[in-house]
Amino acid sequence: MEEVDLDGGGGSGRKYRPVLDSDRAVLEMSSMDPGSSSASSSSQPPPNLRKINVGNGATEASNAKEGNNSPSHPQPNGSHTESKLELFGFDSLVNILGLKSMTSEQAVQPSSPREGEDISITVGEPKPAAPKLGTMMGVFIPCIQSILGIIYYIRFSWIVGMAGIGESFLLVAICGLCTFLTSISLSAIATNGAMKGGGPYYLIGRALGPEVGVSIGICFFLGNAVAGALYVLGAVETFLKAVPAAGIFRETVSHVNGTAVTPIEAPSSHDLQIYGIVVTILLCFIVFGGVKMINRVAPAFLIPVLFSVICIFLGMFVAREDKPTEGFTGLSWTTLKDNWSSDYQKTNDAGIPEPDGNVSWNFNSLVGLFFPAVTGIMAGSNRSASLKDTQKSIPFGTLSATLITTSLYFISVLFFGAIATREKLLTDRLLTATVAWPFPSLIKIGIILSTLGAALQSLTGAPRLLAAIANDDILPVLRYFKVAEGSEPYAATLFTAVLCAVCVVIGNLDLITPTITMFFLLCYTGVNLSCFLLDLLDAPSWRPRWKFHHWFLSLVGALLCVVIMFLISWSFTVVALALASLIYKYVGLKGKAGDWGDGFKSAYFQLALRSLRSLGENQVHPKNWYPIPLVFCRPWGQLPENVPCHPKLADFANCMKKKGRGMSIFVSILDGDYHECAEDAKTACKQLSTYINYKNCEGVAEIVVAPNMSEGFRGIIQTMGLGNLKPNIVVMRYPEIWRRENLTEIPKTFVGIINDCIVANKAVVIVKGLDEWPNEYQKQYGTIDLYWIVRDGGLMLLLSQLLLTKDSFESCKIQVFCIAEEDADAEVLKADVRKFLYDLRMQAEVFVIPISSQESGGSPQDESMDAFKGAQQRIDDYLNKMKEVARKDGTPLMADGKRAVVNEQQVEKFLFTTLKLNSIMLRYSRMAAVVLVSLPPPPLNHPAYFYMEYMDMLLENMPRILIVRGYRRDVVTLFT
Repeated sequence: MEEVDLDGGGGSGRKYRPVLDSDRAVLEMSSMDPGSSSASSSSQPPPNLRKINVGNGATEASNAKEGNNSPSHPQPNGSHTESKLELFGFDSLVNILGLKSMTSEQAVQPSSPREGEDISITVGEPKPAAPKLGTMMGVFIPCIQSILGIIYYIRFSWIVGMAGIGESFLLVAICGLCTFLTSISLSAIATNGAMKGGGPYYLIGRALGPEVGVSIGICFFLGNAVAGALYVLGAVETFLKAVPAAGIFRETVSHVNGTAVTPIEAPSSHDLQIYGIVVTILLCFIVFGGVKMINRVAPAFLIPVLFSVICIFLGMFVAREDKPTEGFTGLSWTTLKDNWSSDYQKTNDAGIPEPDGNVSWNFNSLVGLFFPAVTGIMAGSNRSASLKDTQKSIPFGTLSATLITTSLYFISVLFFGAIATREKLLTDRLLTATVAWPFPSLIKIGIILSTLGAALQSLTGAPRLLAAIANDDILPVLRYFKVAEGSEPYAATLFTAVLCAVCVVIGNLDLITPTITMFFLLCYTGVNLSCFLLDLLDAPSWRPRWKFHHWFLSLVGALLCVVIMFLISWSFTVVALALASLIYKYVGLKGKAGDWGDGFKSAYFQLALRSLRSLGENQVHPKNWYPIPLVFCRPWGQLPENVPCHPKLADFANCMKKKGRGMSIFVSILDGDYHECAEDAKTACKQLSTYINYKNCEGVAEIVVAPNMSEGFRGIIQTMGLGNLKPNIVVMRYPEIWRRENLTEIPKTFVGIINDCIVANKAVVIVKGLDEWPNEYQKQYGTIDLYWIVRDGGLMLLLSQLLLTKDSFESCKIQVFCIAEEDADAEVLKADVRKFLYDLRMQAEVFVIPISSQESGGSPQDESMDAFKGAQQRIDDYLNKMKEVARKDGTPLMADGKRAVVNEQQVEKFLFTTLKLNSIMLRYSRMAAVVLVSLPPPPLNHPAYFYMEYMDMLLENMPRILIVRGYRRDVVTLFT
């Protein structure tokens, strides 16, 4: 066996023998289940695993005969190669990516069976894939066919006659620049990853989010559907001009600008409607035949286009004065100068100049008329699923088609303006067929076929776009247009045909084109904005293969699209934007949430990072202070099943925000080992997040796995948050059940949490009587009483003001009780507190209550005396047990795992002080809506049990109370 020298040197290098399939370690580990800890565990699979039978058709039996699946060498996933890959804990790259070049076997297709189902995966010869298209047939030719259409053949010469050569150059330049910049943006987005069905809708939706994608996608669908009507009407008009006898109704124009001319027969609008509906129905039947039928006839539409363009230019070179008809001058410098300036005139609905015509024309309206002649750049992206290499074909094919057609338009402007008089340009709607040589009649046939081909492409692409939107399941109203993968969208096709027929009934080509222009421009704006946003954010995932792009070009393209929209018609623009806005709002309200990794999420992320950095690490000024509560969801006791947080705790968290501003962090702790409980923690986090969304709480959910609650909370309080967005208030429930549930662990954990908050400089709000806390619909009356004992930076005052902003407490009034020493000047203190509250813009009634520390007992009528005596007795019993244990073990007094120093007189004093405070609160605040009192810190080296007795004594018989402790900073300010 050959050895490998790892050091790459001579004999001094270490020699290692390579690992082979027959090695014992490989065979033993190959026979083990990847998720088990021993080989024996793989012999009996756990009951919760699904049984998957993998077959390989006829080859399975032959492989068994040859011994490929012998019992001595189990192979869970097929070959030894895949088994060795399993040693790394991952699936084979062959299975994941389908890299057939890495193995001679067919990869097993992934599946996701439901729980408890037995599935069978048969691996055989794959179905033959549909032939993929290259750049020429897949992108370039479709774009040429879509761009070079009806406008060029029957409107372009008329536009030159109306606008003149100079303004026609400007017109082509503006529209061509718009589509060129959009093509650059499209190329960048299309080369940033694989594309699915939906064309520009897919690109925009994945870049700007589902709301923007659906709204622009629907508008683009409408544009394609209306474009189908445009092409149908163009084909019918060409047919009626070529065969006037086919017209049922006839219109004759004998005067142009008041001058008698040879009678001109124009197609009747009624003929356009009748023939248009018939053609739409015929095309609809072809579309129902499927995309295969359309692809078979596609080459037939290309040849007439190319042949007609060649004949048109040949005819221009051979044309002479009054040849082929009157009005032609041949290529003449004089004619070019005569036609250089514009001559805007009024026309009838058919475009024939009339002094009393009802249609007025200017440069803006011509932009709307001509712009459909440069649309069609999305034809390649619409066929992305049929392309061999989308990241190569779409940029080169789209940009080539855009540049070639724009150049053709520039040349045609010059030639049309130099070959015929202005009157001929304005009256001969089929001048391209008139000038074509040598077969004018064939040109008309070519125009009709190319136009019908473009209409067929529109009626084919629009339903698939609508089906793609429906399949994303964002809008429930579109569920009727859903189709299975590989099926024909019959419902969407029928809907598109009806919409096209309605537009055909309008019958006027010049009225339809501005509508199409708005929808296409809206789509192009979305593409440019998508590229602008992605380019500007420059996320790590933004790595397009097309390198010739810049966010400034995309921004200019988007602005140019908007400018063109308003140039054409501000009313149509407002209608288009309003329609898109309504769809956007509808998707936001009724649509299903979808996270497509859009650019807005990346923008929010970068904005959050910049905002976080701008906040710095210094303390936030009191004027800008917001409560960021850390809501500790782990209950002291049991909650109902599938309820991860106490419902009233979520309601209280909402009460700490002014008009919903601010963020809450809901955390819970899962006891156990992180490696064993990681999946459980993810499930619990998802459940908690769903619940806080259900409770309309603006916040995030976090689950921490720790050996116990104390260690978990200590880790949370140290690491939760970033910079100045760390939580500043810890909110939790008071453990009212500690005495009957756990006398040892709950006091120790509760006191440890409070001490951790003090060390971490976090404020604390503890809620007692959480079950009685009102929700947003329960109106409260009475007072909000504050027992202000120690300086807390104004947190207690601020919380009372936040409570007043809620509907449930808005009818309450605030009372402030200042607890003072017996020898303090009550009137001076009261005046100072009133002045302080006035400067803080807070309205409250102030009371000063002196408290004596010399009394040794309570009055006989004090109802808290029984609780006081019971607490005294329990503390004495607990202390005696501690002393007895210390005497037996020969150690100092120990409590909660550490040394305790107990001053019995101090314990008595603490207990008596809490008794007096409790008596005062019962005397003045028995009927209060809610009471706020300062939280005393746990005495140093006192047992946690003693502190719980102090707290129980303080809160005795108080149904709803908030215990508040501020931190070493002010949260309110007197200054503006």
